[in-house]
Amino acid sequence: MGMQIQESVLQLIYDHGKQAYPEEGAGLLLGNDDGDIRKITAILPLENSREENARSNRYLITPQEIMQGEDYAFSLGLDIVGIFHSHPDHPNRPSEYDREWALPWYSYLITSINQGEAVGSRSWRLLDDRSQFVEEELVVFDQR
Repeated sequence: MGMQIQESVLQLIYDHGKQAYPEEGAGLLLGNDDGDIRKITAILPLENSREENARSNRYLITPQEIMQGEDYAFSLGLDIVGIFHSHPDHPNRPSEYDREWALPWYSYLITSINQGEAVGSRSWRLLDDRSQFVEEELVVFDQR
């Protein structure tokens, strides 16, 4: 169980998190899943739909955005395989709130943005019984 992400795509995630700072940024991870490895080759950055006073430590992706994301992914020959979001001035580990709202099967890539700069990402999957996240190996690859 692991994730491979194209280096240029990870940079887009970092840029999105820096632009959203000091609020959480979020979006969809697009790629393919062969059962063991998820290969992320595109993203769909989204606006944080949470109410304004909660965006510093919460994000919301609406059902309509998921449906639009599925259409967009399909047009690229890809699937939605997860969600990315940033943690402003907070570690790149899932919070209890993240666990409560997460879905099993998806990968959750969390990027820590400290004082406006991306300092690293980690990827997580929620167990089927929803009891906890487990970290999955994250491998960055160059498209060349």
